[in-house]
Amino acid sequence: MADSNLDQAGRPDQAGKLSHFDAHGQAHMVDVSAKGETRREAVAGAFVELSEAVLAALPANPKGNPLEVARFAGIQAAKQTAALIPMCHPLALSFVDVQARVMAGGVIIEATAATVAGTGVEMEAMVAASVAALTVYDMTKALDKGIRIREVVLLRKSGGKSGEYVRGQE
Repeated sequence: MADSNLDQAGRPDQAGKLSHFDAHGQAHMVDVSAKGETRREAVAGAFVELSEAVLAALPANPKGNPLEVARFAGIQAAKQTAALIPMCHPLALSFVDVQARVMAGGVIIEATAATVAGTGVEMEAMVAASVAALTVYDMTKALDKGIRIREVVLLRKSGGKSGEYVRGQE
C-alpha cells in the first residue's frame, strides 16, 4: 500500500503542504523573507498530572516554589526555541508569559508568546509550555517518579497568512 504523503519517487508529496521540505524531499528552513510582518501570538498548554501527596507538598518544596521556577524556565525556553528546533527561525519575541496553577489532579500550564514578524510563534509557546512542565517534574520527582506530562497542545494562535486558530473550533 502506498503512503499518501509520498510521491511516486518516495519523496514527501508537495501537495501535502509540508513546508519544511523542498521539491527533492530534503528538509530545509522555509524562506519567510517575502512574508509581511504582522503581530502574531500563540498560546500553548500542558498538564502535569501529580498525586495528591505531591500537590500537598508543593508549598514546602526545599528547591523553592516549583511553579515559579517552572514559569521562569518556560520563559527562558521560549527565547531558545530556534536553538532547539532545527528549522525554527530565530525570532525577536515581544512578549512571553507562562502561568502555572494547581488544579485537581495536577498543574495546568499556559504559555503565551508574541512577536511582530514574518513567521509565527507557535513553537515558542509550545516549547515554553513543555519546558515549564518538565521543570515541574524536575522540582517534584523526588516525591514521585510516576508523574505524567500530558496534553502539550496549541490552544490558539493569531496573525499571519493562516489567520486565527482556536483548539476545538477547527
